[in-house]
Amino acid sequence: MTIADSGRRWRKPSRSQNTSNCVELALDPARARVRDTKDRDGGTLDVPFSAWSAFTEQLRQA
Repeated sequence: MTIADSGRRWRKPSRSQNTSNCVELALDPARARVRDTKDRDGGTLDVPFSAWSAFTEQLRQA
């Protein structure tokens, strides 16, 4: 699922089953942004895209 927010495309995990108990992710060339679905206005965690890419690669290998 994709949610529009100020020009960002927020993606919600497909396994969330349309609940609000998850996080959403927005990617751009410079960073990955993560926010809580229950508190969309509560701020975001911004991570450099290179660090996010390394993190997700480690998850795939685990």
